[in-house]
Amino acid sequence: MPRDFSRHFDENRSVWLAGKAPYVRAEALGSGRTADVVIIGGGFTGLSTAYHLSKRFPEKGIVLVEAREIANGASGRNGGQMLNWIHGFDPRSPEEAKRIYAATREGIESVLGIVGEHGLRVPVRREGHLDVLTSARAADESEEALQEIEGSGVPLRFLSRKALSETIELDGVEGAVFDPGGGELDGLAYLRALRPVLEARGVSIFEGTPALRIREGRTIEVETPAGTLRAPAAVLATNAYTPHLGYFRSGLVPLHSHVLATEPLTEDEWARRGWKSGANFIDDRSRISYGTMTASGRVLFGGGSNSAYQYVYANGTRSEGPSDRAVEDMRLRLLGYLPRLEGVSITHRWSGPVALTLSRLPTMGVRGAHRNLYFALGYSGHGITLSNLAGKVLTDLYSDSDERWRGLPFFQQKLRYVPSEPLRFLGYHAYTRITGRSPRIYAT
Repeated sequence: MPRDFSRHFDENRSVWLAGKAPYVRAEALGSGRTADVVIIGGGFTGLSTAYHLSKRFPEKGIVLVEAREIANGASGRNGGQMLNWIHGFDPRSPEEAKRIYAATREGIESVLGIVGEHGLRVPVRREGHLDVLTSARAADESEEALQEIEGSGVPLRFLSRKALSETIELDGVEGAVFDPGGGELDGLAYLRALRPVLEARGVSIFEGTPALRIREGRTIEVETPAGTLRAPAAVLATNAYTPHLGYFRSGLVPLHSHVLATEPLTEDEWARRGWKSGANFIDDRSRISYGTMTASGRVLFGGGSNSAYQYVYANGTRSEGPSDRAVEDMRLRLLGYLPRLEGVSITHRWSGPVALTLSRLPTMGVRGAHRNLYFALGYSGHGITLSNLAGKVLTDLYSDSDERWRGLPFFQQKLRYVPSEPLRFLGYHAYTRITGRSPRIYAT
């Protein structure tokens, strides 16, 4: 591995851009206008909400504004994993487990359904997900937990270390929980392909149009550089960027999750190195490591150390990308799991902004004196699934038909308080350096 990484990478350039045709942005908003709904943010949450709103209410005028371009943030800069469950919540009964799994499965199946219905040419597959267990105790506890929900209809199964090796040969692992419902998605390709579908439905999309300020009222006003958008309802689909608009400043910790990608290899070549299927994995360490096998034959890997997660002062949502140290730490963690990957070239490194909450629970709901400002954020690493599910949840809230979501851990969830700066910055770095863990208060 070369020491001077800067000579071998496109700095902070997501691998999802590799091989893509040049992207032509939508025009920026030219002047103020009115709409029925204004959506702020061009990632999964924003486009999913636009899709489901426009399908249910084709007569509504929907305007979506994006500060830079579609999928510029975490939606186009993630590790590619579509995951079930909600990070931060352990079901208290088989019935609750079944309900949560069904909800998150709906988020994944929504993506797959849209791809199929519109014939989108998007790299996506569903070959399963592994929660790998790095101690015998964790393996035993997970096996017992699965026995408790047996018969609930949740299709998880426990894999011993030997059984796991038939899928992926990971060193230092005692077993895994396999979820056949997990998968992998090229989110950048998906959202770019979804844009013309939305435009054909009459959704007005403006890129290069940042929302500068929001004034609430019976009519919400969204100020942009070119003029003011006015609508009876608006959607905050800005996740880690939301504090810049004055919302959820005390509830979110925006982190930059660093990721690397290898050169592409054939399935046979990966199998000889121990990765025998398209399943992805996450480990059970505090500084979570995760690995994804993409449809193009690359391994994506992130996490595993403090250096793999970057906190920028004062809600910073811009990063120069992983440092050389972060890349080397991730590379060593990856080789710790898969030593036969030694010699495989690393070709990309980049960062994506993650909206972390102290409980790790996301929140989706509506707020304001007139109950007309909708939001979904704080996905804490499960963003592909939950942000695509959010479009359905917010559409149901908008149409006063949200009964089926009530009682789920993300519905109108109140976020735990996070101290303001500079205490947040100092506290985060002191805690992570002393403990090697990420700050967290468990949900009750």
